[in-house]
Amino acid sequence: MAKPTGFLEFDRNLPRRRPVPVRIRDWNEVYEPFGESETQHQAARCMDCGIAFCHEGCPLGNLIPEWNDLVYRSDWSTAIERLHATNNFPEFTGRLCPAPCEGSCVLGINANPVAIERIEYEIVERAWEEGWVKPIRPTVETGYSVAIVGSGPAGLAAAQQLVRAGHNVTVFERGEKPGGLLRFGIPEFKMEKSVVERRIVQLEEEGVRFICSTLIGSHDDRAASIEPWARHDAGGACAPDVTVMDAATLVADFDAVVLACGATLPRDIAVPGRELRGIYSAMEYLKPSNMVREKLLPAPLINAKDQHVIIIGGGDTGADCLGTALRQGAASVTQLEILPAPPEHRSADNPWPTWPLVFRTSSAHEEGGERIFEVSTTEFVGNDDGAVVALRYSPLATEQGSSNPVVEIPADLIFLAMGFTGPEQGTLVAELDLSLTERGTVESNVDWSTSTPGVFVCGDMTRGQSLIVWAIAEGRSAAASVDAFLMGETDLPAPLSPGQTALR
Repeated sequence: MAKPTGFLEFDRNLPRRRPVPVRIRDWNEVYEPFGESETQHQAARCMDCGIAFCHEGCPLGNLIPEWNDLVYRSDWSTAIERLHATNNFPEFTGRLCPAPCEGSCVLGINANPVAIERIEYEIVERAWEEGWVKPIRPTVETGYSVAIVGSGPAGLAAAQQLVRAGHNVTVFERGEKPGGLLRFGIPEFKMEKSVVERRIVQLEEEGVRFICSTLIGSHDDRAASIEPWARHDAGGACAPDVTVMDAATLVADFDAVVLACGATLPRDIAVPGRELRGIYSAMEYLKPSNMVREKLLPAPLINAKDQHVIIIGGGDTGADCLGTALRQGAASVTQLEILPAPPEHRSADNPWPTWPLVFRTSSAHEEGGERIFEVSTTEFVGNDDGAVVALRYSPLATEQGSSNPVVEIPADLIFLAMGFTGPEQGTLVAELDLSLTERGTVESNVDWSTSTPGVFVCGDMTRGQSLIVWAIAEGRSAAASVDAFLMGETDLPAPLSPGQTALR
């Protein structure tokens, strides 16, 4: 235990965010430095729990009390070893995970939980600064080859585990650089691109080969291979060159294949006016905006400067669109959510240790814009040129017996950020003859194998839209199954064992 009285002596504290007028003028991460002593104070709040429920809340099974104690004792080098024992990429989860571990923290029964996510962030950033994060090369080579399709957190986790086991690993990515949504979906004010790039470099030094701008699955024409972001007003003119490989060739060329393509089909909305120009899915907006940051595009393909922006969807993706639009200089931003606003504190039917359904304000929400809850979009209004000019919505909560009024607000750009329905069911799924679940995800067995021999699946592609921590956990678990498939047995850790299939 870090300090027996720590939870009584120190209050929960987090780093300050940079002032709004300053941070919306750049794309840097929003938090100011925290400091070693303050991090140790937060680690000291960790209690000597008889049962550490934070383990139950974390799909990776992170050894949270152990590295909290090590931080308090200034043993940072051992802390990163314990952190890396269960999590390949703590700098990703330390920035992007909603921290279900904190929702299960025993201290959270009647006080503010331990700042687990921030401590995790401080450990791994200290490790990078000190040079403790180094490539880990395999001591033996198995001679087996593994192809991984998709380089998001699930694919990267599987790749690192398998290359360290001695397999020859090649990652295929349809985007221009590795990283998936970590690179092209997450704005820099949440995670700067250098954070992703340094891990990619480590993976390459460990032996992982990345082949980008490559789509797996045959296509009748090149237009079908263009990513969705390029199929908008520009007519695909800015689409990158894409190499297409049929799935059968991939399976024939490798001893095992891991599919980690994510759940990238955006949820749409069926209301009058949906066909109007100026209405985009969130990723059609976010990806080219991130490509500008990567110097892959000279300017945003969709620019919110001086535009009235409406975001439909109140989750993290909607907040990403909000922060991006504000930094581009939007005239106004309105975020609509069909659900009612959550309560400020846990309700009686939401007890510990369940995930606390409470009202949260992200850094983007601090920066501007209006949030409107419990409304339903009824119509998009256009002009004679076919461009959207307004949105009409109806409040869902009205007095009994009264009709729902219709409210109209101006709109030059509308971004649909209502989540994702599942993986794209194009030629990759069809060519491999993969079985699908009722939800449209790729069906997998308890060992992450699919209906096609030698082909495995992990992450959102089989689980459905979920958290980054689940993606990494499934990538690690699928890697252990692939290793056992190739070698007959495995020493790779699997945070999600076959007996935990109910969690999937």
